[in-house]
Amino acid sequence: MKRLLFICSRNQLRSPTAEAVFSGRAGIEVDSAGLDHDAVIPLSPEQVKWANLIFVMENTHASKLRRKFKRDLNGQCVIVLRIPDDYSYMSPALVALLERKVTPFL
Repeated sequence: MKRLLFICSRNQLRSPTAEAVFSGRAGIEVDSAGLDHDAVIPLSPEQVKWANLIFVMENTHASKLRRKFKRDLNGQCVIVLRIPDDYSYMSPALVALLERKVTPFL
């Protein structure tokens, strides 16, 4: 079972879209969270430990993740998708971009 964790800043647009796009697929469990203190779902150490693959939207998220959750990262692969905060929740362009960038890792 692959456990995918999608992370952005506030868990409002990009990471919840990714969670919605990839949830329900066979052999995959999905979760999402945000790194900012005011995120809808703030990232927890338990989520980091749970994940096999961690997808972040920007390089700044990868840096912040490694800084804040250094103890909880245990060799998981952290993939930077390079998706800027330019999309609304479930926008067709964002969905297509996520499909194109994430699917090769599945």
